[in-house]
Amino acid sequence: MGESDAFNTSPQSVLALRSVAMPMFANPHGDIFGGWLLSQMDVAGGTVASRRANGRVVTIAITAMTFHRRVFVGDEVSCYAQVVKIGRTSIAVKIKAFARRGRGGPEIEVTEGLFTYVAVDSAGRPCPVPPEDTSDFPC
Repeated sequence: MGESDAFNTSPQSVLALRSVAMPMFANPHGDIFGGWLLSQMDVAGGTVASRRANGRVVTIAITAMTFHRRVFVGDEVSCYAQVVKIGRTSIAVKIKAFARRGRGGPEIEVTEGLFTYVAVDSAGRPCPVPPEDTSDFPC
């Protein structure tokens, strides 16, 4: 089992995004900018939160962000997300990013963070997160 197996095979964790780190997202030494990786994680978490909220969400907080290893040009980056808490209008999502170097090999964990999203209505006002089994919630 690789480093990512315990987290990404959990029933609550899903592969939310996969992309390749390109040269335009790197510094002159070939290291990918942390901001690019953070944005990929935010997109991944936003898709999971939006699905759970059955509608639009906005990011309100990013906490406990930890960069474990560098990401290089050409790495395949996978973001796994897991809803860890649901409030009245908020959804907290733990996101872990893994990199696969070169043409293969195991995924290695490169960063993790806790992202919080708020469900909003069409006017951008916070609205309640629907119960898990409701697909026609009015928000």
